[in-house]
Amino acid sequence: MACLILEEVAVDLEEGVDHLVLAEAYARQRSLRTQGRQDLDEIPLRPDFGTVGTEIELRANYFPVHIFKDLFWYEYNVSISSTSRALSRHVKRRIYQLAEETPAWRQAGLYGQVAHDNSSKLIATKRLPEPLTIRVPYYDEDERGPPTTGGKEYTLTINFIREIDTSCIKKYIGGDPQYRNFDILPVISALNVILASRSGRTGVMVGRNKYFFRDTAMPVSLGGGLEALKGFYFSIRPTHRQLMVNVNTCTAAFYVAQNLADAVIEFHNATFDARMSALCKGLRVKTTHLGRRKTIKAVSHLNATQHKFWAEEYGSEISVAQYFKQKYNIKLKHADMQLVNIGGKDRMILLPPEVCMILPDQPFCGKLSEQHSANMTTAACQRPSVNGRTIVNQGLARLGFRSPGAVLQNFGVEVGQEMVVVPGRILPTPGIKYSRNNSPAVDNKASWNLRGVKFAAGATLENMAVLVIKDEKDDEFAGVNDPELDEVVTGFREMCTNCGMRVGGELVYAEARLPSKNSSDPLRKEAIEKIREVLLAIRPSPSIVMVMLADEDRAVYEGLKHLCDVVLGIATVCVNSANIKKKSPRVYANMALKLNMKLGGVNHNMSDPNSVRWLSAKPTMIVGMDVTHPGFGSAEGTPSIAAVVASVDNQYAQYPACLKIQETKKEMITKLKDMIISRLEIFRSRNKGKLPERVLVYRDGVSEGQFDIVRSEEYPEIMKAFQEYDQPKQPYRPKLTIVVCCKRHHTRFYPIKKSAAMGNGNPRPRTVVDRGVTAGCHFDFFLQAHGGLQGETRSTHYFVIHDENRFKADEIQGLTHALSYMFSPATTAVSLVSPAYYADIASERGRCYLHKLLYGITEEGTTVKLQSS
Repeated sequence: MACLILEEVAVDLEEGVDHLVLAEAYARQRSLRTQGRQDLDEIPLRPDFGTVGTEIELRANYFPVHIFKDLFWYEYNVSISSTSRALSRHVKRRIYQLAEETPAWRQAGLYGQVAHDNSSKLIATKRLPEPLTIRVPYYDEDERGPPTTGGKEYTLTINFIREIDTSCIKKYIGGDPQYRNFDILPVISALNVILASRSGRTGVMVGRNKYFFRDTAMPVSLGGGLEALKGFYFSIRPTHRQLMVNVNTCTAAFYVAQNLADAVIEFHNATFDARMSALCKGLRVKTTHLGRRKTIKAVSHLNATQHKFWAEEYGSEISVAQYFKQKYNIKLKHADMQLVNIGGKDRMILLPPEVCMILPDQPFCGKLSEQHSANMTTAACQRPSVNGRTIVNQGLARLGFRSPGAVLQNFGVEVGQEMVVVPGRILPTPGIKYSRNNSPAVDNKASWNLRGVKFAAGATLENMAVLVIKDEKDDEFAGVNDPELDEVVTGFREMCTNCGMRVGGELVYAEARLPSKNSSDPLRKEAIEKIREVLLAIRPSPSIVMVMLADEDRAVYEGLKHLCDVVLGIATVCVNSANIKKKSPRVYANMALKLNMKLGGVNHNMSDPNSVRWLSAKPTMIVGMDVTHPGFGSAEGTPSIAAVVASVDNQYAQYPACLKIQETKKEMITKLKDMIISRLEIFRSRNKGKLPERVLVYRDGVSEGQFDIVRSEEYPEIMKAFQEYDQPKQPYRPKLTIVVCCKRHHTRFYPIKKSAAMGNGNPRPRTVVDRGVTAGCHFDFFLQAHGGLQGETRSTHYFVIHDENRFKADEIQGLTHALSYMFSPATTAVSLVSPAYYADIASERGRCYLHKLLYGITEEGTTVKLQSS
């Protein structure tokens, strides 16, 4: 029977059968194999396309890629001999530049016939002679040639890996069922290398497939020795019947090419708690006294007057400052600045920063300060029309797609010059309701206000304390006796009453005068200790504390949350004093939203009829999952933080969270079974002992390349959690659906008609796209539920990777859209479906508990061990 279906599909394909017919045929085969339950080996196929909503057309930043013939390409691995443990990306790129200039490169027939990634992958148009090695005498760009003696030499050894048949990718994207499980990654990877043949030579590569060019736009100063550069991203994307290349604008922080000492001073002035190593480690510099290019390995804790060494030529021990004065007649201006190590652990070579010049075109890979981040957002913020024109007019040319060179021509590859046009739809506005079924009007920005409505279930507010933080700031309150403070708190309590909360009890005011900032205490531990003393002195112990922050000091905020959540067990709601002093009803309302939710209330309910109908048909638990990882500058071994949240009743407003630490930078959730069990227990306790019959999981934070890992590692853990509730002859198997949410993608949409666009040129909220730039046969869609505040709005890419609930396209798109309006702390739709958003917030809150490690600070004699946590 299965063979017969395959034959019928093949015949239909020759007649130009629609993609949906193929998907339906695949689904029939799957149902025969799985007998009603999805085979884990199969990612769900698209059951149909969505039809609900107003049809529109949009341009997408995708360009067709054509391979003219059914060609064979050849993939090779390149190893570079080196005496050092690892070569930097810059050195590898220079080695390839020099290799291409050698006679051996031409003699082997490589010129114009190969593309490479300046590292280990090389793609050729023909089979190369073997064995193939190329010797490369090394010298830097500003040197005329290799030294006559004692110079470095590298050897490239090129080994054959596989033959790549390009006809297979055409059959895969064309829907040929025999190629449905074809591994497309080698072809996609090869195409990405081929398309980077020009940008890899002319641009500065940052991360994966991001290239920056000085002539794209003038750099924008970020302050603190950094500047923002504009560049372009590209990536090959297989879509239905067409290979595409996704091209987008991007912005990154780069070092300003200047004297290192000047950069250190600027960086320190711009970032109070930043350590010098955060700026210098891994930085390439050129010494002014010898003209040598070096990489900074570390920063010493000693300065030029403190560090002394035995100077053979002077026959005595001498300081670095004295040495530079005697040897080079250089009197150091910043002798008190920490020295930088350009040698290594075994052989330290310590230099004063002022004799080092930062080399140009180096990306800053560290953690940006709050001010740097704000400046970066401003620099990157452009209207959609500006970005769209920049992609077409500059991006294609800079990346080498406008006029392809010899490499693209020899590989038979051409890139189209026009953005593709894709169909989309604007979904109906989901219904939301407050108390007494009052439904506020939702505007064209997908937002509403609380005027004239009350919370669906107002909580009781009593025994609240108000904590005033005093930190020597202009906008802070004068103290607990400040008349303005009483006015603000009274206005806020009135707003809570107007919103339907039950407000009572006596207020308790407290004040914490923080010690002044001290660079030796970047985490403000003394300040947090002062807050602890004040909170412990409050009697009676409050149920919740409203904290009037003096400013946006992250160290105070994170330390406060850690103190109250983990140590004292006190709920808090924080507000910047400058904001609440505006006495704006909007600020009061936003605070009331957070407070009601934290006290167990329900702000608003879903009233979208289709979504309510599906959710109310059977007891359903909606789960959000995310993992956050330590970033650059964190202490070695700092754990990642996994968060799982889940709904507890049929109102889908409260999502209690579970947090656990796990192996550093591991994306898959290690203790998922226990975390799911904890969520099921809460659900059962709130539903008279009943467990959910359906579970819908929104998994945030994984990339497309990790879908199979989620299915092979996390899915079994969820099933093990279900099995804990098995009864004799009655296994517990709720129907499970897993949807991955991808935020970090580069797909952008540009409405063609004004009726489909907002005033700033972005698509209207509620825009959904499930054709044209989506997967060929698999079940995915792009949804932009929200209205962007500034710049270019990004949709979220949702991909169904497991589905036992047999969702139709309109069902899952409509439900996901409705849940985007159920983010309780806001009166607007959000960019990420609410359960996943809650998981993201929970994991970020976990970062407050590990803020010391995330800042790279470890106590002397301690190490990071998961077992002890």
